[in-house]
Amino acid sequence: MLEAQQLSKIYKTSAGALTILSDVSLTLAAGQAACVTGPSGSGKSTLLYTLGGLEPPSSGAVRVDATDVYSLAPPALAAFRNRHIGFVFQDHCLLPQCTVLENVLIPTLVGDAQDDAVEWAKELLQRVSLSARVDHRPGELSGGEKQRAAIARALVRHPKLLLCDEPTGNLDADTAGIVADLLLQLHGEQRTIMVVVTHSAALAERFPRRWSMQNGTLREQ
Repeated sequence: MLEAQQLSKIYKTSAGALTILSDVSLTLAAGQAACVTGPSGSGKSTLLYTLGGLEPPSSGAVRVDATDVYSLAPPALAAFRNRHIGFVFQDHCLLPQCTVLENVLIPTLVGDAQDDAVEWAKELLQRVSLSARVDHRPGELSGGEKQRAAIARALVRHPKLLLCDEPTGNLDADTAGIVADLLLQLHGEQRTIMVVVTHSAALAERFPRRWSMQNGTLREQ
C-alpha cells in the first residue's frame, strides 16, 4: 500500500513562498498503477520524488506499507529506497563506463545481497529483449534500448513501488509504445505499485487510474 497524506512542498524565495505541492493525498494498493499528467511546472516530478523518498515534504506523510518513509534516519531511508523503490527516469541515468548487465546490477551492490542477483538481472534483460546486449555499454545502445535497460534496473530488487518520470519522453512513438508495453506487463507480473508521470496522452490512456496536477493540486480524472 502507498499512502500520501496532505503533502505540501513550499520553497522560500526572495519573492516570497513558492508552493509546489498543496495538500496532496493519494492511496494505491499493491498491483495498482496510475499516471499523473499536467503542464510543466505543475508539481508532477516533485510529487514523484516525494513519494520515492528523494524530496522531503514541507508537511504531510508518505507511507509504503507500514513504513513512514520520512520518519527514517537518512541511512535507513537510503536503504529503504534501495530495497523497496525502483526509479525509471526520462534520461535513463545509466553509467557510461559500465556494461548493461553491470548497470542493472547496481542496486544489488549495497544492502542485503540477492544470491540469484546475476541470474535475475539476466532474466530481466531477456524479458526486455536485451540478452544480446548484456556486455555492451550505454553508448552502444539506442534510446529505446537504454530505457529498457533502465526498466530492468528498476525492477532488479523486486520493488514494492515503481516510479517513472517521463519514461517515454525521449522516444519516438513506436519505441514509446514498446517501452509502455514492457512497463505495464512487468508491473502486472510483479504486482508492484506503479506511478508514472507523463506528458503523453497516449501513455496516460493506458492506465486505469489517472490524476492531473495543476498548480500543485492533484485531482483524479
